Amino acid sequence: MYCRSVCCNHWSSEERLEGKTVIITGANTGIGKETARDLARRGARIIMACRDLERAEEARAEILEDTGNENVVIRKLDLSDTRSIRAFAELINREEKQVNILINNAGIMMCPYSKTVDGFEMQLGVNHLGHFLLIYLLLDLIKRSSPARIIIVASVAHTWTGLHLDDINSEKSYDTMKAYGQSKLANVLTARSLAQRLQGTGVSVFSLHPGVVQSDLWRHQHQCIQVAVKIFRIFTKTTVEGAQTTIYCAVEPGLESQSGGYFSDCAPARCSRTASDDELAQKLWEISCSMLGISWE
Repeated sequence: MYCRSVCCNHWSSEERLEGKTVIITGANTGIGKETARDLARRGARIIMACRDLERAEEARAEILEDTGNENVVIRKLDLSDTRSIRAFAELINREEKQVNILINNAGIMMCPYSKTVDGFEMQLGVNHLGHFLLIYLLLDLIKRSSPARIIIVASVAHTWTGLHLDDINSEKSYDTMKAYGQSKLANVLTARSLAQRLQGTGVSVFSLHPGVVQSDLWRHQHQCIQVAVKIFRIFTKTTVEGAQTTIYCAVEPGLESQSGGYFSDCAPARCSRTASDDELAQKLWEISCSMLGISWE
């Protein structure tokens, strides 16, 4: 426990969220579920945006029992299918009066090569493009709900590689780690670009590294890697610990001046030089819009 506590910045807050609505993607497992649990305990209305509705129902029941907050609902969202994303956003825009916090948490990590329903490389499609489209479709509602926050769960893996603009969909070659790193780099660049575009709107944007977390994100890894993660788990974070930086970015007062920033261990952190490249961020923005068939200046 000592080694783990050294790696974690212990932060706590009594901030309440009554009257606030929070959307969390991938809220049925891992750090997403722990984020939902914590924010439900603070009194927020929680919308669990999940692909697996059965697991979501189990998680909701657990959260309800633990927090006593009955204002926790489940909505279907499959980030690997733009039709599902659009249907989800249409439902939210129709049913919800406000969205004060959008937490883009769901992700897939170093999986074998596959494509989304729309033909995007799976990690890029789910981790970046799916959330990019979701933000685009909910942004007007989020602006009307200001002050509001958009949080993108990225990773230190954004430092592993650059953006392969000539093969962003990994059709010429595929490396599981580089593809994952590229999707996480896209997360950090998107947060930076989006924050610049939202200046003066009352909407803040943050990206973050949750830490090396004991979660089922490792399910696609070689058995040797999974064994190593278990052996060295004392140096990793539990899902509760891994959720803390997300929760920090969601509730900590006074972060507005750091919009566009990257966080780790409940504090501002330094991202890679590539992730600070505004010209590259603009190119990614244009490519993302083109791939999704949207116009977003």
